[in-house]
Amino acid sequence: MIADAEGGEALLELAAKVPEGLIAKAHIFYIPKRAGAASVARLQALNPGQFYEGASYSASVPRLRRVLADAHMGLQVYLAGSEGLIGKAMAEATAVGIPHSAIQTEHRGSLARRVQCVHCKGITEDVTTDPFQCAHCGLHLYVRDHYSRRIAAFQGVRIDAEDPGNVPPAVERFK
Repeated sequence: MIADAEGGEALLELAAKVPEGLIAKAHIFYIPKRAGAASVARLQALNPGQFYEGASYSASVPRLRRVLADAHMGLQVYLAGSEGLIGKAMAEATAVGIPHSAIQTEHRGSLARRVQCVHCKGITEDVTTDPFQCAHCGLHLYVRDHYSRRIAAFQGVRIDAEDPGNVPPAVERFK
């Protein structure tokens, strides 16, 4: 089970519904960020088989890769929280051969997107406006609804390619 911030509440709700003894076998990865610090003690009180509190998703990746590499056939993965966490963790799980059918997801919290600039290939986290300026190359990008599971990001395309400098005002779309 992997969750960030508000995803902790999803784990707590799930724990109340699953058969007794299941949580005792679970390995919980929790990245609380600022919003989820209050859930840490409540998640630990579930007495999971293993509990890991990560400072960030990036800091958790080596441990996650090790757990997934050691997993046995029949493993089920539950991901809860932001689109960014779900996409990145799903990519890690599928990279080691876990099928999509064995991964369940529940989006919680912000709708902010992880966006890859199709021009420079840079990835910008937590994009809430459309268009937005690429943090890597500075182009103004339109955030498409096209999502790449391979890189766990939405695609951003230059909005003023045909008329340079003609950039509409940014609108908050992914709060």
